[in-house]
Amino acid sequence: MIEIRELHRLEEFAEAFRLFTGIWGFEPGNQPVNPEMMRALSHAGNYVAGAYDGGVMVGASVAFFAEGAALHSHITGALVGRGIGFALKRHQRAWALDRGLERVTWTYDPLVRRNAHFNLAKLGARPEEYLPGFYGAMDDAVNKGDESDRLLAVWRLAAPAGPYTVEGARVALRAVTGRPVTGDLDAKVLLVAVPEDVEALRKEDPGAAKAWRYAVRDVLGGLLDDGARVTGFHAKTYYVVERP
Repeated sequence: MIEIRELHRLEEFAEAFRLFTGIWGFEPGNQPVNPEMMRALSHAGNYVAGAYDGGVMVGASVAFFAEGAALHSHITGALVGRGIGFALKRHQRAWALDRGLERVTWTYDPLVRRNAHFNLAKLGARPEEYLPGFYGAMDDAVNKGDESDRLLAVWRLAAPAGPYTVEGARVALRAVTGRPVTGDLDAKVLLVAVPEDVEALRKEDPGAAKAWRYAVRDVLGGLLDDGARVTGFHAKTYYVVERP
């Protein structure tokens, strides 16, 4: 059974740091968080938590208070396929509600399908802003060689987003032989595809990965900039976008 608890001791922060480094392969001097920062954030009353299985840390999350009664989740990492990330998010939600907060926000790579499905379909969060090149150049093992575009996900804790519709939807971006092809951009409801596995694609076909980056930036980012809303993630493949 997974146990989740807040972290307060320096050795716990060091353990979380090792976990994050193992997941992302951070290079020295290029880590988004370190044990000293986690200690400072925890001591100041922010959220630093670890997930344990049989006494072994299998996930961790670091978040801090943000403007507008919100908690911003800076980094969350967990071993894949065991429900650990979902358990951490549920714990984070309860922690935020206990402190009178209304939203939890975080950024994620819009091209990573499993994260989009998790954030939108499982949690009911919704992307509200497209952030091109948000972190600048990143040299970790997961993101190296790509640009750091991110979506800002907003999880409204009292009323997570409900069902969406694809009735009358047109495909604005689809995959054809593994590459992005733009389609109909004029419909009220649009479907925007992302690649099946962008992390593998970066290694196997960097040109195709870059093509997806720029296509999603242009189509999804452009729609959000024009006031459209992302209302769901369909068939584990497509962002569902509604024009105003």
